[in-house]
Amino acid sequence: MGIIVQKFGGSSVANVEKLNQVVSKILEEKEKGKDVVVVVSAQRKDY
Repeated sequence: MGIIVQKFGGSSVANVEKLNQVVSKILEEKEKGKDVVVVVSAQRKDY
C-alpha cells in the first residue's frame, strides 16, 4: 500500500464534467489499494 497525493485546480475542476473526471482518477487509485490525499485549489469559472 502507498500514499498518493493528487492536486487538482483551475480548468480540471471548472465544471461538472471535469469534476467527474477528477473523481474517476481518484477512484482509480483507491481501487489499486492506495491511500489518496486530494488537494483542490482554485476553481476556474466558466462564464
